Amino acid sequence: MQSVPRPVPLRVQPYDGKEQHRPSPQSLGTPYPYPLGVVVVVQPPQDFVLWSLFSFSFLNTCCVGFVALVFSIKARDQKVTGDLEAAHRYGSKAKCYNVLATVWNVVLPLVLIALVITGVLHLSKLAQESMDFLAYRLFPNDDDKK
Repeated sequence: MQSVPRPVPLRVQPYDGKEQHRPSPQSLGTPYPYPLGVVVVVQPPQDFVLWSLFSFSFLNTCCVGFVALVFSIKARDQKVTGDLEAAHRYGSKAKCYNVLATVWNVVLPLVLIALVITGVLHLSKLAQESMDFLAYRLFPNDDDKK
């Protein structure tokens, strides 16, 4: 487990537009006029609990929404206990499962609708051709009368 880096305070003087006296680098004993500091901004890990609840409630095909909810709860538990690395891992897995559930439940109905439409169009074309064939077989002299 990695320790969380502590922020380092910076000594920053306001700039008022006038030339200010700066101490020489030799008098400070460093090659820079001011000590350099590092500011670390740590984002808290996301747990995606609301998205997981939605996926579990409405988009639970193949139980992917349930798996996303489980990983979201694990991420929240790890965030509360302070293990931010594990919380980030579980949150990332929850996000992947939520994306999978959302894509699965948006794309699958669209594909099924497209298949039904193409099937209906194909069947109507096939029915029309068979009606034309039957009309020719039953009434062969209609063309001769015209």
